[in-house]
Amino acid sequence: MKKEDGKPRQSKIGTPTNKSNIRRSFNSIIKKAKIPKIRFHDIRYTQAKLLLLQGVHPKIVSKCFGHADVRITLDTYSHLLPSMQKDTAIKFFL
Repeated sequence: MKKEDGKPRQSKIGTPTNKSNIRRSFNSIIKKAKIPKIRFHDIRYTQAKLLLLQGVHPKIVSKCFGHADVRITLDTYSHLLPSMQKDTAIKFFL
């Protein structure tokens, strides 16, 4: 995990942060907030869905999520958005 300045994030004792530490912290926050157990990836999935629902262009979402190609984004998330298909069809035939 790197900060915006490109330097690795560090743990409290100065060692590089690893996935286990992040997962442990995340799970602790979820438990304290009394939120049903979710995975960190679930937040990513929800964020992509919300961005697409708000009309953010799939190519922008793809870039934000580090997908190599916009098709990955569309294949992964577009099934969640049948309203996008309807809106496109309406615009096409108007």
